[in-house]
Order: sequence, then structure tokens, then C-alpha cells
Amino acid sequence: MTNVIETQNLSRSFGRTQALAGVDLQVPEGAVYALVGANGAGKTTLIKVLMNIFPPTSGGARVLGIDSGKVAGKVFTRIGYVSENQQFPDWMAAGEMLAYFRGFYPTWDRSLEAQLVRQFDLPLKRKLKHLSRGMRMKAAFASSLAYRPTLIVLDEPFSGLDPLVRDELVEGLIERAPETTIFLSSHDLAEIESFATHVGFLDSGRLLSSDEMSVLSNRFRAVTVTLAAPWTPPSRTPSSWLQLEAANSVVRFVDSNYDAAQSAASFAAVFPNARDIALDPMSLRAIFVSIAKSKRVPADPQPGSANQVTERPA
Repeated sequence: MTNVIETQNLSRSFGRTQALAGVDLQVPEGAVYALVGANGAGKTTLIKVLMNIFPPTSGGARVLGIDSGKVAGKVFTRIGYVSENQQFPDWMAAGEMLAYFRGFYPTWDRSLEAQLVRQFDLPLKRKLKHLSRGMRMKAAFASSLAYRPTLIVLDEPFSGLDPLVRDELVEGLIERAPETTIFLSSHDLAEIESFATHVGFLDSGRLLSSDEMSVLSNRFRAVTVTLAAPWTPPSRTPSSWLQLEAANSVVRFVDSNYDAAQSAASFAAVFPNARDIALDPMSLRAIFVSIAKSKRVPADPQPGSANQVTERPA
């Protein structure tokens, strides 16, 4: 499958501050790829490098098969770009803005424009400076979707919007998904969990994980083991077990590489006297927290052990 976005060891620094550190990213054609992470993780910096707003300090990136440093002019007729800090020609009415933009995009679809105006209930005669934030974002979406771009790039598009407006924008995106690739950043995991096909976790400029959503959901489980007696940790536990904690006869951890048969064998080997083993699916937010925390523990917390066990009082 063709990758619409690719980065190789991509880094970007601002003075002594490293905003991106060796990011290797692939966004396949037709994906709805969500780049998630806390504020300050480097999401906006990555998007600005892809859009040729910032040059990389080292490494490289390609967008639609083109070096990111050459993304300009006609290339943007194939890319829809919406940012939470979108700049608008405030002196124009919403309808005037759409009419102005039509001339820049050979693929502008007037029927799709009319559909988006109806769907978003845009007040075409009202000046943009008099519109609410939610309505201004609707205008930005309409102007970026009406020319049927090959790639849609969205930087925190739902930040600060009320749930109704957010749902309307998501619906508009989902309707475009079959004909385009969508790449969006967000710090709110709940808002993208329902429609993203792929997700990448960015933390302090580093890409911690990148997976198809279905694969990610299937390989993470929250595990609770109830034992007949207090647990004596072995010298080693599987490295895929994250946030391992023990409280008397109860052990909890996250299995980040869950497989029914292999995990059952590992559980039996480490907990031969288990009275009960509960396996619970995890939300995207819970998965992200477990990945982020696991990257902050020492690489070798104790000699001969793949994981350090945190003892907690009962």
C-alpha cells in the first residue's frame, strides 16, 4: 500500500529545545491517522514540517511522494489543511470566502460546496468576524473539503468546540474518508477513538507507538491476577507487561502484546497458583497512559529483571 506521508529519522530543534527526535512515521493511503499526545508533545511541529512551514533540522519527510521542503504552490491544491489557530479573512462573509477560494482549486466541486453549506448550516451572508468559534471552524472545513483534496491535514481541529459542533465536523470528515487520506492531531483521545483507523502516540518529540486501531485494541489488556497467597515476584517477567504492581495476593499490569494462547502460557508460568485472572479491554486513553509511563521507567530497573514490580500496600 502506498504511503501518503513518510518520515525518516525526522528531527526538529529550536535552539537547545528538541521538538522532534528521530520520528519514523508512515501514513498509508486511505487511512484516518490520528497523531495523539499531550500538549507540547510535538504534534504541531511535525505537521508544520510536513506542510513546509518549518524545515527539518535533520532527517526527512515526504508528502504525496514529494519532499516536504518542496510542498508549495500547486501541491496545496491536493491538500486540505485546517488548524485550531486558523487565520480567516474576517472582513469577508462566509459565502464571499468560499467564492474567493474557488478560483485557486481546479477540482473545486460546487455541488459538494452546497452540500457542506447545508450540512454545517453556514450563514453565508454573515461576516466571519461575527461568527462563533464553532461556526468559523465549520467554514474552514467547508473551504478545505469542497475541492476534494487527496490529503486532509488537521491540527487540533476540535479543540475548544462544543460536542454538537464536534460531532458535525466528524460526520463531515467520515463522509470524505472513502475518497481521501486524513491525518489529524489531537490531545483528546476520546474524540478520535470512534473513527480513526490508525493511531500514533507522540511524547516529548518521540513516536512511542504507531498501529492500526484494531491491532492496538486487540494487543492491549488490563490484567488482574488474584492469588491464593501473597505473590513472590520471579527474577524475570515478560517485557511486554507494563505497570506491574502487586498488593498482597493481587497483581495488576498491562499486557501490551496480548495473544490468547501465548499470554495464557505466560500467566501459567508466572502465576501457577492463580485463583482468578481477569482480562479487560482498554480504552485508547488507558493504552496511551500505559505506553507513556512505560517509556519513563529506567531501562534496566534491577539486575536480571525485565520489569520492576511495584509493591503497594493492601
